[in-house]
Amino acid sequence: MLIILAFIILFHITSAILLFIATIRNVWWVSKGYTLDLWYYCNSTNCYDIPNSATDKAAYLQIIQATMILATILCCVGFFVFILQLFRLKQGERFVFTAIIQLLSAFCVMTGASIYTAEHLNFQDEIFKEGDYGYSFVVAWVAFPMTLLSGFMYLVLRKRK
Repeated sequence: MLIILAFIILFHITSAILLFIATIRNVWWVSKGYTLDLWYYCNSTNCYDIPNSATDKAAYLQIIQATMILATILCCVGFFVFILQLFRLKQGERFVFTAIIQLLSAFCVMTGASIYTAEHLNFQDEIFKEGDYGYSFVVAWVAFPMTLLSGFMYLVLRKRK
């Protein structure tokens, strides 16, 4: 039981770190001499706001920003709820709320990364039409199954004695 608990804690912390990296780092899209994230695009000397990012044409970008931030917050809150539930609730009631929070976090990551996959060319300037997905985008997709799996592990763990 203690080994399983340690594994779940490690899995949860790893998924939170991956969500922080995916949300903060400036490498969602890589183009010739430029990198792009959810807030800025950067060249070799400076970073600039994404053109028209505050308009309704970039509503997709605003949704991605919101879902990635929400996923990161939910993952961190889920860990603190897990610690509280570990010592406060009796067996059988433990970790249900933590599992729900983690599953919501996974849903937010999936939503944000899916929208970015489908709409990334719609809100980018012409200079960003050519390029590839960056490692932050990949990290976001790696964080999705990790948060989903940790949510399911919390549900399974609540029944263990």
